[in-house]
Amino acid sequence: MIALGSDHAGYALKCEVMEWLKSNGIPFHDYGCFSGESCNYAAIAQTVCNEVAAGRHDKALLFCGTGIGISIAANKVNGIRAAACSDYFSAKMTRLHNDANVLCLGGRVVAGGLACELVNVFLHTAFEGGRHQSRIDYLREIEKAQTQQHAE
Repeated sequence: MIALGSDHAGYALKCEVMEWLKSNGIPFHDYGCFSGESCNYAAIAQTVCNEVAAGRHDKALLFCGTGIGISIAANKVNGIRAAACSDYFSAKMTRLHNDANVLCLGGRVVAGGLACELVNVFLHTAFEGGRHQSRIDYLREIEKAQTQQHAE
């Protein structure tokens, strides 16, 4: 099951993608927001990414105005590898090489049809592993070191 979240600026695009997910039989859970009323993208990203980091969802889709702010917020959660993408190649490569588990899209940047193409390639592209695995392992070591530093 895919986790979804947006702020007000990404709400309309999230709704378009939800319709695409429904029509393709892809299960999801929407964590908000639920209208175009102004809200905090960081809070939505934290909620969604905590669910992914806890293993309750394999992947997430996040939406804000540009995809950038919500991706920055998402990457503050340990275990999250979020990428803001607005083209097919980047959405594919972020799965192949970076094992990204969160795709961030901008409602003011990406039109609905393209967003659905990006979601499709993101959800259906497997991590290539191999030489890329050591880089993912290194990212986990960075997170672990940061967590230990904050605990001291």
